[in-house]
Order: sequence, then C-alpha cells, then structure tokens
Amino acid sequence: MTSPDNNTFIIERLLEITEKEVFYFQQSKIRVINSNIDTKWIEVLDQNPEHSEMLDAFVARFSRLQDTVGDKLLPAILKLNLESVGSQLDNLFRAEKLGWIDSADQWIELRGLRNSLVHEYMTSPEKLLSALKKVIHLGDMLIKTQNLLVSNFKNKPN
Repeated sequence: MTSPDNNTFIIERLLEITEKEVFYFQQSKIRVINSNIDTKWIEVLDQNPEHSEMLDAFVARFSRLQDTVGDKLLPAILKLNLESVGSQLDNLFRAEKLGWIDSADQWIELRGLRNSLVHEYMTSPEKLLSALKKVIHLGDMLIKTQNLLVSNFKNKPN
C-alpha cells in the first residue's frame, strides 16, 4: 500500500517528468508542423534519415507523454483525491467527470492514433498522414490534461 507521503513523492516526480515530456513533445510537434508533411514526404522517408528520425521522435514523445499522464500520473492523482482507481478506461471516465479531461472518448481516440502511428508507419503513407494530422490537432489535449493535473495537485490542501 502506498502512504500519502509516498504517493505525494511519486506525483512530484511524475509532474517533473511530464513537464519535460510536454516540452519535448511540443518541440517535436513544431518541427513536424513546420515540415509540411504530405504523402510524398512520407513515401520518401527511407531516403531521408533526418525526416525519419524527426518523425520517430514525434511518435515516441507523443506516446511517452500519453503513457505517463494516462497510466501513471492520472491514477496517482485520483488516489491522492481519494477516488477509486481502476482500469485506464475507468480512470479516464472518472477524470472526465471531475473535469480533468475534456473527453474520455478523445483520449481513447488518441490511444488508437498512437497505435496507428506505430503500426501504419511502414504500411500506408495515407493512413500515417491522417493519424499525424489528428495527433497534431488533438495532442494538445495531453498538455492541457497535464496542466490540469498539476493545478489539482498544487491546489490540494495538505
């Protein structure tokens, strides 16, 4: 069992980690946006290692941020607030009710996009491009969630 002090320590470390993850995700997102990616750009990735590595960084940073916020930080904040912690889906719906996330459905969509980015990477430039555009559009939801969880934690009475 995790004591409140231990849980607070864990949350503080997770907030530090997610703050860095947000920073790096935003950097990668800007680089992807500025690259004006289209299907042709994706089709020739194997000929451009810089583009391939940039895309890998974007996908990895997006995935890492989503995992840390959704799988670690959210349950820890729920526990700190004496909320029940369940499956990731249960936690997302609870977070939506608490106003910590805008939409559990969008989080679920982002999870699917994460899988698409990883698995469609080598098979379909069109599907990869579509997933990238959606992540660029919806990815800020992860940042907003992280910010709301930071605020919840810092405003929590001791």
